Amino acid sequence: MKHPVTRREFLQRTGATVAAAAVLKLPSRGLAAPNSPAIPPHRALDVPGVHAYPLEHSVAAGDTLELCVSNSVPYRLSICRLGVQVDDPAGDTVLARFDESPANPQPIHPGSYVHIEKHLRGKLSAVTLECWLRPWDITKLAGLISQEDKDSDEGFALGIGKDGYVGFYLGDGVGPDEKTVHRTKPGAVKRNRWHHVVATWDGQRKRVFVDAKEVGAWNFAGPLLPGKHSLRLGAMAQKGIAQHFLDGDLAMPVIYDRALSADEIDERFKQQGLKPARGKGVLACWPLTEERGERVADVSGDGRHGRIINHATWMIGGPSFDANVPRFGNYDPKQDATRGHGLRLASDDLYDCRWKVTHRWKAPADARQGIYVARMEFTFDGRPRTQHCTFIVRRAPRRKKAPILLLLATNTWRAYSGTPFAITPEAQHQVWGTGGIEKDPRGLPAYNLYRDHATGQGTYQVGLRMPWPAAGPYVLYGGPTKYSHLARADRFTQVWLEEQGYYFDVASDLDLHRDPGVLRGYKVFMVVGHNEYWSLPMYRGTDDYLRRGGNLAVLSGNSIFWRVSFNDDGTVMECRKADAAGNRVPLARRGEAWHSHDGRRGGMMRDCGFPGINLIALDCLGFNSPGNIKNFGPYLVEDPGHFLFHTPEKLGLKKGDSFGQSADGARVAGGHEFDIRPSTFARLQEEPSPAGGVVPNDPPGIRLLANGQVFWKNGGTAFDYFFRKIAPKTDQGGELIYWERPAGGRVFNAATIASGWVLAVDPKMSGLLRNVLHHFGATRNRP
Repeated sequence: MKHPVTRREFLQRTGATVAAAAVLKLPSRGLAAPNSPAIPPHRALDVPGVHAYPLEHSVAAGDTLELCVSNSVPYRLSICRLGVQVDDPAGDTVLARFDESPANPQPIHPGSYVHIEKHLRGKLSAVTLECWLRPWDITKLAGLISQEDKDSDEGFALGIGKDGYVGFYLGDGVGPDEKTVHRTKPGAVKRNRWHHVVATWDGQRKRVFVDAKEVGAWNFAGPLLPGKHSLRLGAMAQKGIAQHFLDGDLAMPVIYDRALSADEIDERFKQQGLKPARGKGVLACWPLTEERGERVADVSGDGRHGRIINHATWMIGGPSFDANVPRFGNYDPKQDATRGHGLRLASDDLYDCRWKVTHRWKAPADARQGIYVARMEFTFDGRPRTQHCTFIVRRAPRRKKAPILLLLATNTWRAYSGTPFAITPEAQHQVWGTGGIEKDPRGLPAYNLYRDHATGQGTYQVGLRMPWPAAGPYVLYGGPTKYSHLARADRFTQVWLEEQGYYFDVASDLDLHRDPGVLRGYKVFMVVGHNEYWSLPMYRGTDDYLRRGGNLAVLSGNSIFWRVSFNDDGTVMECRKADAAGNRVPLARRGEAWHSHDGRRGGMMRDCGFPGINLIALDCLGFNSPGNIKNFGPYLVEDPGHFLFHTPEKLGLKKGDSFGQSADGARVAGGHEFDIRPSTFARLQEEPSPAGGVVPNDPPGIRLLANGQVFWKNGGTAFDYFFRKIAPKTDQGGELIYWERPAGGRVFNAATIASGWVLAVDPKMSGLLRNVLHHFGATRNRP
């Protein structure tokens, strides 16, 4: 077995520097992570390999990084600030190195359901279990309403199973589960259709009704002993451990202490889940009207309130809801009397691993800001590997602000973090696709904002207390092109600022979301990389900054595109992607696009009433193939007389001249996503606007400095303003613009993700950005 290199060997091989910092060694078992409340006993899954996440992915200088690691093999940890050699760790600064950590696997506990602490007690002479169900999976056993344990002969359960049967179990204290459970024929419920499911027992006979029709009946003389098991919605149990999780949508679950008649069931079916059960005999009723948070209220008066485990998904509507609402208009869920309420559950729901903290590292008070990694070197399956957990060190609160604030696109890094438990590849550079790196996630959660849950539920939210290897410093998106669009893409601009001698601070997207006022006092605000996912506080804070005379420099494409929101503690990011490529909200379910965190419309920022053009003048045209550099084109000068091409540096560019590429063509600015003005959208549009849709006019004052090229003949997909596919007749790409906003502030927008990629290899692009920063008031601290 080849062991990781020692500290001395590492320094000898790489020449990396080591800076002192406080290292807090913890017991091998770690300490419980704060703000991660314990959950009831739950099915555990092992995650082989080495995986890690920070409790906060942005740490202020002087504060402490808390790192949570699960490792089935030993590893050596070092804390590194990434250096100016983007693809060579030899230039990194090593601030701390830990002793080898022994194997300490920490399992995960995926699967959402509702846990009710106050269960039913005493013998029951009759019972009814009722709910509305829309199953996403009918291939395995799953609980709907249960108070049972597979190893006990007491309890009750309503569930579904393979091929859509409905199962009804009542425990008499004598017969085992399998002897006293009864099942309907397969096909009683269909995938992706709402069904009203009711199971009754009158003291002698068990019956199951689906959509008010009896589909099964069996004798059962009792007694019915509920047992002391926990009461659950959307799960069952074995040995006291929650499992058999439902992949499906639940609405209006109810428990009665009597058997509803066929007429009563028919009436409840006609109510379509819109009326809570009331009156005598109701032991529990959960209307699910909360639409946010983890508490589920029981309105029966008996206090059987529930707690959602693993978050689940609110704001999906109930069985009465026609979710095909208009794209344009004033639809308001709060005003829709027929929307109803439902809760979407998934057996792979996981938003917080709840791992114990295994390492703490206090960043020096004078730590240099930037992108850092926790670097873990280990051997797995007999081969050496290195896992990186990326985090940010930002300005200490009392430290004077630099002239420039560099925003790192951490929301996008998180959005693309599929297959978080993938086995670490051996190669340093890894190609991650939109859905992650593993096609077969080995039964572990793999979803992200580009990959559905395992049984097809669209992903509407992702957790921040999860590993995010897709944000690693050597992750590629383009394979042979060595192109990136996540953390590595942001690094190119950071490295350029360092090498050019600019002082700058850094912030994550979440930092800006939490404190939009942080922008005040900066001469320049820089948005770089693939800064696609924006919250309303981020948007409003940037607008306020510009209105106060701020300066915005954008070296990003597909910018300010999708709206996100966060839960109260900032550990879950929500995004309801509708009406555009990569959408996770089907068009027929556009009514599910409203967020649970704030109740507002989700989807594209421009469809939510907060168009990116109001901040940066441009919006997204489309994308080309990141794996084919022949798709990428340079910029062609349109306005050679503009002062940004002449002062203080004369760039010597004439109309039609190209720039934004390396001499060998290996790096080109025109990829892989790019933004254009509204007027260009109007010119490219091939069919009439949809009902209620309008292409806005250009904000006044925009100057087109250069037109980016995208060679569509070599592949790619373009869209009009309403995100319908088009076929551009020209090589139209991103539009590089300068804009003095009438509402206040100045904006430079290079319009492509790859614009920062070419700074180090094209003197013209580098000179242009120096001119921009000069006019925005940020001067270099050295020549």
